[in-house]
Amino acid sequence: MKVRLTDFCKEWAQMYQTEAQFLKTIFGDEVIQFEHFGSTSVPGMKAKPVIDMMCIVKDINKIDFFNGKMDALGYDVAGEWGIPGRRLFRKGGENRTHHIHFYQSDNPQIQRHLIFRDYLRSHPDEATRYSEFKEELALRFENTSGYSLAKKAFVSEMEQRALLWQRMGSKG
Repeated sequence: MKVRLTDFCKEWAQMYQTEAQFLKTIFGDEVIQFEHFGSTSVPGMKAKPVIDMMCIVKDINKIDFFNGKMDALGYDVAGEWGIPGRRLFRKGGENRTHHIHFYQSDNPQIQRHLIFRDYLRSHPDEATRYSEFKEELALRFENTSGYSLAKKAFVSEMEQRALLWQRMGSKG
């Protein structure tokens, strides 16, 4: 899939809300809460225009029972997709609009994603630095596979700063 990097769009928050409301009608009481994360959730950040959503659920194994319905509704059912304990659904085909990540409430990936999001929201200079790095990569890589791999070390280093920030009480 081609890299599509765009300026921040205020409509992304509404797209997240609309999708969360729709998914609640499908998954009902299985969902504990929804979270908007990733670059589209950080004001001012450049991002691939794909809303990353987290659905925190009671029992991740029960989500598998919804695969047929999600497929019938046009979602790509991707399973764990490289992260144990996750279930990933993708919406929009080649013009993807949403990545919906399901995690059971005790999965450590939840905190990692939310701390990183909150760190970027609280540190606009870091969000700008990350945006600029993504712009450089978008010029070098045509497809998301190479782009995503190339930003992995940068993101990992930034995540470590976010975890330290969180351990220090989210100050500064």
